Amino acid sequence: MYIEIDSLTKIIGGQKVLQDINLQLKKGVIYGIKGKNGSGKTMLLRSICGLIKPTEGTVKIDGKLLGKDLTFPHSVGVLIENPGFIVNLSGYDNLKMLADIKGEIGKTEIEEVMEQVGLNRNDFRKKYKTYSLGMKQKLGIAAAVMEHPDLILLDEPTNALDEESVNRVIALLKKEKERGALIIIASHDLEELNYLSDTILVMEEGRIKSQHEEESD
Repeated sequence: MYIEIDSLTKIIGGQKVLQDINLQLKKGVIYGIKGKNGSGKTMLLRSICGLIKPTEGTVKIDGKLLGKDLTFPHSVGVLIENPGFIVNLSGYDNLKMLADIKGEIGKTEIEEVMEQVGLNRNDFRKKYKTYSLGMKQKLGIAAAVMEHPDLILLDEPTNALDEESVNRVIALLKKEKERGALIIIASHDLEELNYLSDTILVMEEGRIKSQHEEESD
């Protein structure tokens, strides 16, 4: 997968929430987006996955224009803000309902990814409404990665996670990177992004202020 963002600008309520974004993003790379609340991180993720349309500029996925040739990227997993799970279903049943849409994975794969993010067997059948904030976050990450999409977009993925769970998520994302996924992670935590990302983009007031490569392990 290859993403080209050209002169992307988004105006909401007369305010430029994204300003003249130009990026080229390629598969097999983890990109970290660092910025304070309101810097434009989440809006950029929403633009890349087709949830909002640019006021100006374009987003192309493998040469196809998002919003014209494509409504959404053809293979994408997303965790942006609060995941929309059904509160009276179990964690497992929520993931199964999502997986049944495409029919690409089954019980074994769903249970495996739940364990990988740190949900144990007892958690599988608990109703989502009984989940703690950390458990909800883990389920959201599991939903985003379980079908091994080409593009993975995660907004503050380690919020409410303990250190062990953060390490689990990092290991999982590195496996997805090795498989060839293009991964974009938005976070206010520079230390975490330094550890996880190959390239870090710093956003301020809707603009990309800097971009630098991290040293590989």
